[in-house]
Amino acid sequence: MKTRFVFLGPPGAGKGTQAALASAKLEVPAIATGGIFREAIAQESAMGKQIAQFVNAGLLVPDKLTNAIVAERLKSKDCKTGFILDGYPRSLTQAKALDAYLQKASRTLDRVLYFKVDAPVVIERMGKRRICTQCGQTYNLVSQPPKKEGVCDKCGGRLAMRVDDQPESIRKRLDIYEETTSPLLQYYEKKGLLSVLNASQSVDDVAKQVATVIQAP
Repeated sequence: MKTRFVFLGPPGAGKGTQAALASAKLEVPAIATGGIFREAIAQESAMGKQIAQFVNAGLLVPDKLTNAIVAERLKSKDCKTGFILDGYPRSLTQAKALDAYLQKASRTLDRVLYFKVDAPVVIERMGKRRICTQCGQTYNLVSQPPKKEGVCDKCGGRLAMRVDDQPESIRKRLDIYEETTSPLLQYYEKKGLLSVLNASQSVDDVAKQVATVIQAP
């Protein structure tokens, strides 16, 4: 069974959910850059302090720093038998850095899964997300609703829709994502690694597609 994957897809495609499901099935870690960044910042490591400067300023973490911290994470013992990279790489530069790291480590990627989803589906999904205006806890009105409507379970703060979850903002983010990811998808397609999944379907149906790719010889 294959164990080294990259999961790509726009915001709201559900790749994080599928990465968690596949992670449990394969018994390999699902690794998202956001999680690594938060962990490094909390540990106040040298790289964590550098990352914090960009995150606190609302800026994207540069490729060089992102590549370094992902490479560091992939050296961990739990990645020996495999891993799922959730949303990384995001650019050709990052993809080539990942290739260089894997080649040096005598490893190869097994497959790259692209979770393709229609804009109306993303708008509907993300329109159900809410965030606490006080503590930042996130909710989903369908899959993870608060106990009391409009009120945070954690701190009692008011729940609101994020500005970037508004339909127009979502459409712009999808357009930007498609534009920046297109060369990346072509890159992996030329390598014969790309599988495109219909992520507009239900969680269970998408999970079946993922399982088919994972189990393929």
